[in-house]
Amino acid sequence: YFNTKSIQTFGLEAPCKTVDDLTSGVVMAQALQKIDIVYFTDNWISRIKPEVGDNWRLKVLKGILDYNQEVLQQQINDFTLPDINLIGEHSDAAELGRMLQLILGCAVNCEQKQENIQTIMMLEESVQHVVMTAIQELKKTVEDLNDALVTKEEIAQRCHELDMQVAALQEERGSLLAENQILMERLNQSDSIEDLNSPVGRRHLQLQTQLEHLQEETFRMEAAKDDYRIHCRELEKELTELRGQNEELTSLADEAQTLKDEMDVLRHSSDKVSKLEVMVESYKKKLEDLGDLRRQVKLLEEKNTLYMQNTVSLEEEVRKANTTRGQLESYKRQVVELQNKLSEESKKTDKMEFEYKRLKEKVDSLQKEKDRMRSERDSLKETIEELRCVKAQKEQLSTGMVPLGSNEGSDSLAEEIITPEIREKLIRLQHENNMLKLAQEGSDNEKIALLQSLLEDANSRKNELETENRLEELEEALKKKDEDMKQMEDRYKKYLEKAKSVIRTLDPKQNQGSAPEVQALKNQLQEKERMLHSLEKDYDKTKAQRDQEEKLIVSAWYNMGMALQKKAAEDRLASTGSGQSFLARQRQATSTRRSYPGHVQPTTAR
Repeated sequence: YFNTKSIQTFGLEAPCKTVDDLTSGVVMAQALQKIDIVYFTDNWISRIKPEVGDNWRLKVLKGILDYNQEVLQQQINDFTLPDINLIGEHSDAAELGRMLQLILGCAVNCEQKQENIQTIMMLEESVQHVVMTAIQELKKTVEDLNDALVTKEEIAQRCHELDMQVAALQEERGSLLAENQILMERLNQSDSIEDLNSPVGRRHLQLQTQLEHLQEETFRMEAAKDDYRIHCRELEKELTELRGQNEELTSLADEAQTLKDEMDVLRHSSDKVSKLEVMVESYKKKLEDLGDLRRQVKLLEEKNTLYMQNTVSLEEEVRKANTTRGQLESYKRQVVELQNKLSEESKKTDKMEFEYKRLKEKVDSLQKEKDRMRSERDSLKETIEELRCVKAQKEQLSTGMVPLGSNEGSDSLAEEIITPEIREKLIRLQHENNMLKLAQEGSDNEKIALLQSLLEDANSRKNELETENRLEELEEALKKKDEDMKQMEDRYKKYLEKAKSVIRTLDPKQNQGSAPEVQALKNQLQEKERMLHSLEKDYDKTKAQRDQEEKLIVSAWYNMGMALQKKAAEDRLASTGSGQSFLARQRQATSTRRSYPGHVQPTTAR
């Protein structure tokens, strides 16, 4: 069965269904031509004729041996060649198997060996087993034969080297014998050869010693040559024994090969079982991972609901921000109006500062005049005191000389003593005294007004500090919300990455049922992520806008406070200065600056 199956793989024209079809030789020749059409030509095929008898078998066997030796460079002399007589006469299956084994060796060693091996692999397992056994037996035999040939060549080379050494020693021995003969003749001719003291005697002694050494070396080389010959014979005997052992081992190798093939089949089946067990374990792990993934999907859904609630709260905050945006717009318009008013007030302030400088110069000049008048008043007071003293003295003198009832004379005397200049100075001094009393009353009113202005400034400062505290509290709350948003975003990103990694690790075959759900969750997560990004952008915009509007409101608040404070100061100055002369108002302002220098200076700086 093996023979017909293996030969049928070549696609031959001749029938090869039975053993009798193989014994004709045509099938084998056609198979050899399929193996190598260049070597086994049509001319060679035409010489294979089944009616010739044993001739075809000799031609086929010789063609196989020549092909192995010439093309494949292999020696198969050690292989037990098939008995062609048994094949032709009795159709012996064993000998026919050896013949087909040689053809199979040519098929697996030729140039098209890969194609032939692939063809063999397509056969049944039993046929493959038999074919592989035959191939391995043939290869092992060829390898053993090659090793034996290499050993034989090494021994032959060593024997050849020894023969060369022996031939060289023999030539050297012949030359030495000839030289010895010549020296003996010279010795016979010479009378002084026995005299060891003569040069000829010494030369003769040296040659004798050299001859003895060469003879000893020649004996040693001949003994070594004999030893090597004996060793070569022993190696040949060992080679024959090894060939016999090789034949015994081939049969044992066949049995071992069959057992090995069975072991390979069992090992292959055990490998399949282990792979299946590993696959079962992996599927169990994947099922466990799938359960974990479902739990994670539930957790993600819960977190998704939390995120939805957070997004709803953020949307409410955005709506609140939109409502506050209208208020901020109105505040902006108020800020613009206040800025316009501030510009107008700044112009007025510049004018007032210019007027203030001009009036300050006038006040300085009036202050100098006042100081001069004070000095004159003091001098007049001194003169009045002197006059009073003189008047008193005169009255004392007159009382001694004139009667007490004469008052008219004293009045006329006083009138004569007080000159018109003194009277004018007295009138001026009385007027200044009245003015100073009025200024004292005005300074009291100014103090009350200043205390009221200080109270108003303190209240405005208190309101400013309250607004600043409120702004700080709002900023802290905003920072906390920013931190909460960042933490929520980080947790969301972590959960999203974890879900993505779990989805990637799942087997798509095991996850076919949950693939739409996972894809839907992915889409929902992406939508939530886009919504969060848009809300974050809107929140950042509203935050920046809110900060800018708060800054504008604070600056407008300060500007408005300064404008109102200036206006209140102007109103107070106008109220205190009404109904008085210009000189009195200037005196009141000067006294106010002197009494409250620390308060007037910052108001002017503002």
